[in-house]
Parts: sequence; C-alpha cells; structure tokens
Amino acid sequence: MSAEPREALTVTRAMSEADVDEVLSVEGAAYDFPWSQRVFLDCLRMGYDCAVQLAAGQVVGYLILSRVLDEAHVLNLAIHPEFQNEGRGGNLLRRAMRRARCLGAASIYLEVRPSNPGAVHLYQRSGFRLVGRRRDYYPTLDGREDALVMRRELPKGG
Repeated sequence: MSAEPREALTVTRAMSEADVDEVLSVEGAAYDFPWSQRVFLDCLRMGYDCAVQLAAGQVVGYLILSRVLDEAHVLNLAIHPEFQNEGRGGNLLRRAMRRARCLGAASIYLEVRPSNPGAVHLYQRSGFRLVGRRRDYYPTLDGREDALVMRRELPKGG
C-alpha cells in the first residue's frame, strides 16, 4: 500500500473556536513568544478572516487576516515546524491575498522578523516589498527585535 503525499490530504477552511486548542499547539511550536488563547478568541469574535489548514484532519497551520477600509493586514500566519517547507505557507498566503481582494482591499501588509529568512523569502517571492520597519516590535530571548513591514498591491477585480 502506498502512502499519499501529505499535501494530498490538505484542507483549508474557516477557523472556529473549537480549533483554537490545536491552533495554540501550532503557535507554541512555531514561535518562542506565542499568542494567547484569548488573542485567538478575540480575533474570531472581532470577525477577522481566520482560517486553519489541516493535514489528515490535524491543524498544521493557520492564518489571521484583518481589513480596514482598503487595506488588509496579515496579523499571523504559521505552519507547524514539522510541516514547513512543503508549500503550505505559500498556500495560506495566496488565500490571504484572494480573501483580501474579495473583501475590497487594494493592498495587503504584514510584519516579519528579519531573523526569519525563510518567511522573508516567501513574502518577497510572493510580491511583497519592504516599506518600513517597526522598531523593537518583537520580543526576543535577550531583548527586542525590529519588524520588517512589507506590502503588496493587489490586482483590481475578483
């Protein structure tokens, strides 16, 4: 019996409160300074566009997207480390751009740690350009780290 590739079993759908415990597990595995359960629940209650990516029924990634006027903002995007480098982050990022267009956004922003070259490369490869820096934005084990602010214009239309 041959095993199917993990990508073949991938589904992306809207996040619900029932997903938050699994999302927290991904968050804790992906980040040294994870968001709390309350932050994720607040994002859901605020009506942000929240999605989970599942592989074989298990949450392996998620996306939190907000929109204000004609701008969208990727607030959080993470893939469990065991499932990284399989194109999953790019899939969620493309979903973010599609959803942002559908919600009427003309551009999409995000922040990323300069110490995360894989994410920086993904965003650059996806058409995001550096537009600024937020000083001391992220906590680190020995202080603070700036955030790179990146932006991508979205094509007009659906």
